[in-house]
Order: sequence, then C-alpha cells, then structure tokens
Amino acid sequence: MKILCVCGLGQGTSLILRMNVENVLRGMGIHADVEHTDVSTASGTAADYILTSNELAQGLQGHAAKIFIVNNYFDNDEIKRKLEELL
Repeated sequence: MKILCVCGLGQGTSLILRMNVENVLRGMGIHADVEHTDVSTASGTAADYILTSNELAQGLQGHAAKIFIVNNYFDNDEIKRKLEELL
C-alpha cells in the first residue's frame, strides 16, 4: 500500500504529515510505503491513498488514489480516524 502526504511545496507540512502518518500506522501495526510530495508531483505519482488539505484536494481530482482530507496535520487522533476509514 502506498500513501502520499501532499502539501503545496512538498517540503514542510507534508513531511510533518508523513511522520505523523508513519507513527500512527506503526501504532496500528500496519506497514505502508508513505511518501511526502507536492501537488504537481502527486498528480502524476501512482498511489493507493492521498492525505492532504481540503484546498489541495481540489487540484488532485481525477487521481486514481482515494483522497482523504486532513484538517490538522498535527492531530494524531484525526489522522488515526482517517487511516481507520481507509484501512
């Protein structure tokens, strides 16, 4: 399973989201390939799931991956709820 964590530039907030996703997945006992990237790169990258903000999700419409909106990249409880929805 491949998960993309996406922000505008693919460096700051997507990295934070990726680290939190990895921590939550580890706590759930689930292994996944988690990467962080920008919207442009994500639109051409194969993935099973994308986690991003509501604003950026609009630019990813039509992607084959299932897109999940995360409102607070620092809220591990919210991230866990989203991951439980997709897993």
